[in-house]
Amino acid sequence: MSSLIIDYVERTSDVLPSFSVEIEKHTSTAIYSDVDIQISLMDFLSREKDIHVFDFEEALYERLTVQENIHFFRKWFQCSIPISELLVKFDLQQCAGMSVSKCSPSEMQRIYYAKYYMSNARWNVFYDPISSVNVQTMNVFIQLIERILEEKRSVLILVASAEHALLLTDIAYRLGTDGLHQLETESEEREAESATITSPVVEKLFKIPAKIDDKVILFDPTEIDYIESQSGKSYIYINKDAFALDLTLTEIEKKLELYGFYRCHRSYIVNLQKVREIITWSKNTYSLRINNKAQSTIPLSRTKLHVIQEIFKLK
Repeated sequence: MSSLIIDYVERTSDVLPSFSVEIEKHTSTAIYSDVDIQISLMDFLSREKDIHVFDFEEALYERLTVQENIHFFRKWFQCSIPISELLVKFDLQQCAGMSVSKCSPSEMQRIYYAKYYMSNARWNVFYDPISSVNVQTMNVFIQLIERILEEKRSVLILVASAEHALLLTDIAYRLGTDGLHQLETESEEREAESATITSPVVEKLFKIPAKIDDKVILFDPTEIDYIESQSGKSYIYINKDAFALDLTLTEIEKKLELYGFYRCHRSYIVNLQKVREIITWSKNTYSLRINNKAQSTIPLSRTKLHVIQEIFKLK
C-alpha cells in the first residue's frame, strides 16, 4: 500500500461530515477537529481494514512494574531492541522498577508510546497523544514520530487543536462541519527569504477591531497574546478567548509590526512581549510559550528560530 486513502460519505444523522484525504506513505499527517467529530472519526477509522487506532485505552498490566510491562510487550511483538534501550528511548529508566499503578499520567503515556512503537504497525494512527501530559512526554512523542518516519512507517494523528497539529506534523488539516481543509503551510525556503528582524517600537495609538456578534470591540495591541489564521480567517487570542477579524494575517502583520509583534509561523503572529519560553522539542521542532493564564504554546518555524534568537539577543 503506497498511500492510505480515507473516504467517508456523510449519513443523515452523522456528526462526521463527508471528506476524502490521501495520507502519503512515510509521512506524518495531522487532522484536528472538535471532540465530537474526533470521536466519530476515530470510530470510523477503527472499523477500517488495516487500520488500528492507538487510543491509549487498552489496558496495561498495572500490577507489574514498568520494566516488566516493557519486557512482556517486547516479547509479544517480537521486538529485537534491548529492554534497556527501550527504557531510555521512552524516558522510563527512572520509573522502571515502579508498578504501573503508581506511575504518573505522563509516565503511563510514555509506556503506551513504547508499546505502540514495538507493535511495528505500518500505519500508526494516534488519537489525542499529547493531551494533558508534561513537556518531557511531549518531547518523547515528537521523537517517537521521527523514529517511526526514519523506519519508513507512516503516522496519522488526530488532535483537538491547530497548535498540536502544526507542532507534530508538516501536513495538517482541519475537519469541521464544512468538510476537510488543509492548514496554511509554507516552504522552508520561502520562510527563510521572508524572515526579517523587527524591533518593537511604538509610534502611535492604534487599536485592532474584532467582531463579537453585532458588536465591534477595539483591542489594544498590548492585550493580544497572538493571532492565528484558520482556513483563511484570522482570530485574536487573549488567554483562551478568540475574536474574529476582518483582516488577513498579512494585513495584520503590517499593522502590528511596530508594536512588538512577529510572524513566527505561516499561520501565527506572536506578541513578543508575551513570550516567556522558547521550547526545543527536537532539532527541527520548536514552540513559543506565552505568558498568559492559559500558558499557550504556538509553533515557531524552524527557519525563524534564529530571528527570535536575534530579537532576544540569545546569540
